[in-house]
Amino acid sequence: MHAERKQNKRWILSSRDETRDAIVAIASAAKRSLAIMTSDLEPGIYDDEGFLDAAKRLVLSKRYAKIRVIVTDPARAIRNGNRFVGVARRLNTYIDLRNAHQDYRGHREAFLIADDSALVYRVDSARWEGIADSYDPVVTRRYLEFFDNIWNVSEQGPEFREVRV
Repeated sequence: MHAERKQNKRWILSSRDETRDAIVAIASAAKRSLAIMTSDLEPGIYDDEGFLDAAKRLVLSKRYAKIRVIVTDPARAIRNGNRFVGVARRLNTYIDLRNAHQDYRGHREAFLIADDSALVYRVDSARWEGIADSYDPVVTRRYLEFFDNIWNVSEQGPEFREVRV
């Protein structure tokens, strides 16, 4: 009896559009969770309608689904007025945004992890070059462990909480 092997797709990213499309594709395939490391919620990427739809579909279709986001430059993220922050505020039971601990502020890598098996990775968040892989659990778990370490020492910043008057 052979274990079913998931179809793996790996591709190289070289532009903003390719990065956005890869993030939407990987996020759309998520069944349980997304973990995102981003400098500023990258306008045009994480506030893209395709990504927002995938994120809402994930958390609204599964009660146990979770999206965790670490932002390494939170002041810039808020200044950009990203629509994802509004979605996160409305769905705060499922979506948690945290400011990176001061030791990780200015961290250059950017990535999105779906479940514990798919990854979109860029070595420098200021550039669009990177890779996407729809199924590479060994590499993905390594980045997820790194993400978890930063997550555990980071905390929610006041700029991500909704202010009610």
